[in-house]
Amino acid sequence: MQLKQLFTAKKTITLSVAAALLGSWSVNAAQQDTQAEENIEQISVIGSRRLGRTVEDSPVPIDIISGDALKSSGQTETNALLSTLLPSFNFPQPSITDGSDHVRPAQLRGLAPDHTLVLVNGKRRHSNALLNLNGSTGRGSSSVDLNAIPANAIERIEVLRDGAAAQYGSDAIAGVINIVLKSNSSGGSLGAVYGANITEMQGVPQLESVSEDANGNLAFNEGSDRSLTDGQTLTLQGNMGFELGDNGFLSISTEYRDRSSTNRSDYDQRENYARLPDGSLDPREFTWDRYNHNFGNGTVEDFALFYNAGYQLTNDAELYSFGSYSKREGEGGGFYRRAQDSRNVTDIYPDGFLPVITSDIDDFSLALGVKGFANEWNYDASAVYGQDAFNFGVIDSLNTSYGPSSQTSFDAGTLTYDQLTINLDFSREIDAEFLASGINVAVGAEYRREGYEIQAGEEASYAQGTFGPGGAVTDPVNGPFGSAGSQVFPGFTPESAGDNSRHNVSLYIDLEAFITDNWNVAVAARYEDYSDFGDTLNGKIATRYTLTEDLALRGSVSTGFRAPSLQQQYFTSVATVFVDGIPTQTGTFAPSSDVAVALGSPGLDAEEATNYGVGFTWSTDFNFSLSVDYYQILIDDRIVLSNNLSGAGVASLLEGTGANQGRFFLNAIDSKTRGVDVVASYNLMTDNYGDVAFNLGYNYGKNEVTNIIDPPAELQSVGVEQDNLFSGNELRRFEVSTPRNKYNLSATWTLNEWRTTLRSTRYGETQDPSEIPERNEVLKPKWITDLDVAYALNNNITLSLGANNVFDVYPDPTRDLVSDVTTFSRLFSYSGFSPFGFNGRYVYGKIEMKF
Repeated sequence: MQLKQLFTAKKTITLSVAAALLGSWSVNAAQQDTQAEENIEQISVIGSRRLGRTVEDSPVPIDIISGDALKSSGQTETNALLSTLLPSFNFPQPSITDGSDHVRPAQLRGLAPDHTLVLVNGKRRHSNALLNLNGSTGRGSSSVDLNAIPANAIERIEVLRDGAAAQYGSDAIAGVINIVLKSNSSGGSLGAVYGANITEMQGVPQLESVSEDANGNLAFNEGSDRSLTDGQTLTLQGNMGFELGDNGFLSISTEYRDRSSTNRSDYDQRENYARLPDGSLDPREFTWDRYNHNFGNGTVEDFALFYNAGYQLTNDAELYSFGSYSKREGEGGGFYRRAQDSRNVTDIYPDGFLPVITSDIDDFSLALGVKGFANEWNYDASAVYGQDAFNFGVIDSLNTSYGPSSQTSFDAGTLTYDQLTINLDFSREIDAEFLASGINVAVGAEYRREGYEIQAGEEASYAQGTFGPGGAVTDPVNGPFGSAGSQVFPGFTPESAGDNSRHNVSLYIDLEAFITDNWNVAVAARYEDYSDFGDTLNGKIATRYTLTEDLALRGSVSTGFRAPSLQQQYFTSVATVFVDGIPTQTGTFAPSSDVAVALGSPGLDAEEATNYGVGFTWSTDFNFSLSVDYYQILIDDRIVLSNNLSGAGVASLLEGTGANQGRFFLNAIDSKTRGVDVVASYNLMTDNYGDVAFNLGYNYGKNEVTNIIDPPAELQSVGVEQDNLFSGNELRRFEVSTPRNKYNLSATWTLNEWRTTLRSTRYGETQDPSEIPERNEVLKPKWITDLDVAYALNNNITLSLGANNVFDVYPDPTRDLVSDVTTFSRLFSYSGFSPFGFNGRYVYGKIEMKF
């Protein structure tokens, strides 16, 4: 069979040698144990369009993460796996952030989640429909949901740590992540992982009892730090390969995950019930469950199905296809409404209630293409369609304005994003006698169509009812009583609904050659024309020079861009509120809407970037390798969400629009990101004590906001200044909310049937800034250690035991980090910006059967 000819090198190298030459620290000893007797081709699909390009001679830094490296961990989410394996990858795990609890964003090199382009088998993957809006990392962005791609479907992950917009198009500013799917034509595997958090919350005591003090107020008796066992997770995985006739393959991978929630909230010290007529405490205060919030991982049930197929039509042509379907149902809590809260109706919830946002996410993708060789040209023609639909629901809630007749569950509406991408690529090598090699020429074209739809929720999820205190239906001055819509997440209104689309076409050329035997140069240019904001032209040059057999220098300069996403262009979430008895609209408005235009919105344009990179690779003949790469990324016109603008002056600008306040996206800031990536590996091989693979990854990164636009003239005319237009808190999050530095250390020891993997990650200082300096949190550096021990019963069955965060490390409690301790800095014990989360130790067992 010739199914992989187009990705086959002219030479082969063992994986351990590739690791030494590139410094691919993610390669582990478990792989070397099986690869010592066979040659494995390390071909990178990304970074270069020269067929058969190996990672050893790449002019830009590329990490190759194998499927075995992904398996030697108790993590089952792809984002979490990448965070433990890539020092420049950040995956915090926020809570109580609405939809972001269900599709958590991740970052490469400290940039926004939508600055990283994600490919599957070299083809663009569609993003998710959610727009992150609620105070988490990546606020204002939409990204690809990597957790929808199960780890057991992955053959390897290629990570290009360099700007590549000129090669691949919009989004590739921080880099490119390419997921290569399994392509086995026979055999397969079945696996099961079960684990739970067995932990003790550091610095957060257990509430033992509640009593009344001498002054008639609540008194709390605390014990030692709170011990918990929760987050029970069952993951079932399977893969099966089939032959398609004599010349084809079909590889199918499935995953099912059922995860229970975790809760790291502290107890609520507030009085839940109104005091009795004599002023004394309600007796229910002493028995009410004061762990009333759910701060941690929500409940999630996942199912994913992926396939990868190919069929050799002739010696020179291959038909291929891959696709996926995944479904995720999740629950995430909001803020507790106490019994005496004005947003509660005691006839329904006499003790108050914790409203819950539910997610029902359906995601699918289908790719079909043909590639081959004709008339001295390699060609690849493909079409990929993907869609992500995020349906919001609300349960254990109510619409206060409906009173006792309110329902308690709601359909709050659906966000849908879809993308069709059609590519036609050609490449060949042209002889050039004046150079040390021929010139590899790649040219191609792409058409992409994107759609984004907001569907309104059911009427009760957003409507304003007439119920009021004492059964009154209206107030003679202020109009209807009660908060409109479902508590915790009002549904999308008909005014918010819309169906929008755009398309773009692009052309590129990519040239690469060896000028001399030791000097490689690659140049690329790309032109793109968008139907909604115009065109752009970008370029890149990358080079590598071999000084000695062991030492090489490399560097690159490129320009790039990121088109504003359709979510940023058209997302609208409008709520109707009554001001002096008059219904007005407030919320998030599309930049081209009447409301935003009245406030001076010029509409959105592309973000523009310039990337610089320089580094070296050093390899030795004693199994040691080192690579060091410096990078600087300048981005102009970054898209930022404004503050919610209000006041008499703003209201005057909005006369006739039906709104009196609102916020919208603008191209508002310039930023500079600088950093260093260091990757080192050493392979120790012994005769009697097995082999050990040592790996080190280090990233230092600094983000800086270098310029902020002045408010539009319309806003300046009514006194709005820069501090009113943008939240200083949000701007500081660009700079300090990711670790300043991060170390990934690992050692994998293999001895006969045993394989032990020890990983330790140091997360540097991170900040959770606040507009109030006394509430600014500086999160101290922490080491997180993972251990996985595997034993092969035979050639087919492997058992594993392990623990993530084996020493049960937590970020420092919020109340110890702030001088102004509020109700919620007690309730929410740890910062949601902790780069390793705040769930504590996770202990697991695994079984895998290969056949």
